[in-house]
Amino acid sequence: MTAPGASNSATGTLYVVATPIGNLDDMSARALKILGDVALIAAEDTRHSVRLLQHFGINTPLAACHEHNERDEGGRFLDKLRAGESVALISDAGTPLISDPGYHLVRQVRAAGIQVVPVPGPCALIAALSAAGLPSDRFIFEGFLPAKTVGRRSRLEQVREEPRTLIFYEAPHRILECLQDMELVFGPDRPALLARELTKTFETLKGLPLSELRAFVEADSNQQRGECVVLVAGWTAPESDEAVSAEVMRVLDLLLKEMPLKRAAALAAEITGARKNVLYQVALERQKSS
Repeated sequence: MTAPGASNSATGTLYVVATPIGNLDDMSARALKILGDVALIAAEDTRHSVRLLQHFGINTPLAACHEHNERDEGGRFLDKLRAGESVALISDAGTPLISDPGYHLVRQVRAAGIQVVPVPGPCALIAALSAAGLPSDRFIFEGFLPAKTVGRRSRLEQVREEPRTLIFYEAPHRILECLQDMELVFGPDRPALLARELTKTFETLKGLPLSELRAFVEADSNQQRGECVVLVAGWTAPESDEAVSAEVMRVLDLLLKEMPLKRAAALAAEITGARKNVLYQVALERQKSS
């Protein structure tokens, strides 16, 4: 029996194949060869993918593999792989699993000891980051934000003081609301960039402070169409010594409820590493205003 995580040369291979996000010239020669050679292609939307394959003259059979069926249908692809036939996994555009289906299938295949091979290519978040002019040495990808305002703002609050560059995907009908909430939570001056319709005819890469970027999108309905990636510069601590982060304030407020002001400030400084005299002054101000 093959141990989990080990490959078995008698089985087929699952290829995770990136496809163009717009410009069909971005399809790699390797991807074309694999899609033509495998026994079956697992596609997010077969109706969409059949047009891509027809464009390149590929006649490999397609089978649906999307978020509603990939857990249950994984066995179908595993049977093919166990029989020695290879399968390619593709999404509607870009790299599978990146805010697209495929995770459950890949996990099942790896657990069965069958080889999974990435075939890299287009990815909207990486394309946007490469041209954004924002720090790219460290970044986080948050995918799609919650559709409802309360959930969206709550998620943004969680990353408000994240120092790495933030990357989000957003639907065109929510892009304006998204930018409005980012301006509210991150502040109007935080640098940001909208990457819209990447590699397509009406590609937009617009970098502005959030308040100006929101106004730009608000004033032009064409910017509220198509696929959107939003990048936001990471949080930078204010230069002032008097600045106290939200997390330090949370610790200080909890301690103030339980002990005298001077002791609370000293303990909060010990816990958080903030300056004791600064916390003492902040605690005084809060006590005066309460």
